[in-house]
Amino acid sequence: MTQISDALRDGFRSVKNAIEDKCLIPGAGAFEVACSTHLLGALKTSAKGRTKLGVQAFAEAMLVIPKTLASNGGFDVQDAIVGLQQEAEETDAPVGLDLKSGEPMDPVTEGVWDNYRVKRQMLHSWCVIPSHIWFMLTR
Repeated sequence: MTQISDALRDGFRSVKNAIEDKCLIPGAGAFEVACSTHLLGALKTSAKGRTKLGVQAFAEAMLVIPKTLASNGGFDVQDAIVGLQQEAEETDAPVGLDLKSGEPMDPVTEGVWDNYRVKRQMLHSWCVIPSHIWFMLTR
């Protein structure tokens, strides 16, 4: 009963957030794949020195969500990520992971969406948490 209650609360909160933000993001890992692809493309042209390593590490970290989706879906993680990256480089449309087949798909046409608020918080956390860890390690 508690799980049903939690699932309903999460669903209602998700709808509430979407209405308040007036924005949705293509889901199925598409946001993360697009960010990673953009960073790796921009890395080749603009990043210099040690900055390249940081940008590359951040771009690889962005793929945690699609890797987790592939793993939880029972698909080979490397094959899924390579497929997503290749598809993202070849098209301008969002590319996410189809959890039925493990193949790339367009989440917009399939109706798979994420909340903007969740992605914004994720990006913020990925920048803040390492800073806090570094601070704790250097005390």
